[in-house]
Amino acid sequence: MVLSVHRVPCTVYRSPFTVYRVPKNMELDFKKAGGLIPAIIQDERTNKVLMLGFMNEEALEKTQSTGKVTFFSRTKNRLWTKGEESGNFLNLISITEDCDNDTLLIKVHPVGPVCHTGDDTCFKEKNEGRHCEGDIYSSEKHQARHCEGDSPKQSIDDIQFLKYLQDFIDRRRLEMPENSYTTSLFTKGIGLISQKVGEEAVETIIEAMKGDDERMLYEASDLLYHLIVLLTYKGYRIEDLAKELKRRHKKN
Repeated sequence: MVLSVHRVPCTVYRSPFTVYRVPKNMELDFKKAGGLIPAIIQDERTNKVLMLGFMNEEALEKTQSTGKVTFFSRTKNRLWTKGEESGNFLNLISITEDCDNDTLLIKVHPVGPVCHTGDDTCFKEKNEGRHCEGDIYSSEKHQARHCEGDSPKQSIDDIQFLKYLQDFIDRRRLEMPENSYTTSLFTKGIGLISQKVGEEAVETIIEAMKGDDERMLYEASDLLYHLIVLLTYKGYRIEDLAKELKRRHKKN
């Protein structure tokens, strides 16, 4: 029997940086374990389980309102936002309850290592491909940089790299580091970004008409990168294009 139910309406939070969701009509039994429920934390990009924490109703509400995962610390006997001291936040992507309404699966984008020991996870496992250092593109040379740890091409499927690149550009939009080509595009605004999309589209067409497939792929990659920057600037992601294409798609 459910003694206490916490109802959560369907909510979609959109910002220029990220989108996170909680399910419709989520009903949680907080009384079963004395006011707390376990929350399994999983990296949304790599599917690696990162840690286990506990939430009360207030911690869940704060997680939803701020977009940063907050637990109830049984040691501190208070709310504790992961990363409040270290800066290694868990940025919320989605929340799902289990079949018994007494456990949560929370998907996140972690900022830095998760464990207080400095490990990627609290289970002493590597979370490969979780983030990159450096910019994907530089203003002088359009060359991909490698990921911290393994290279993205070693740890991420080819098609999944588009999502990885989107996440990276989201972080650039949020952090706006100096000496970054991506930052310079966001700083100069919609006019320049749109111009770059047009230029790369024309260059892609030119190489296709010339029959230079290698150069065509190179220019098309630049086109896609600048298109993702444009989408991000407007508050969207590459997945929004996928959803639109899926909506239009007819099996016949």
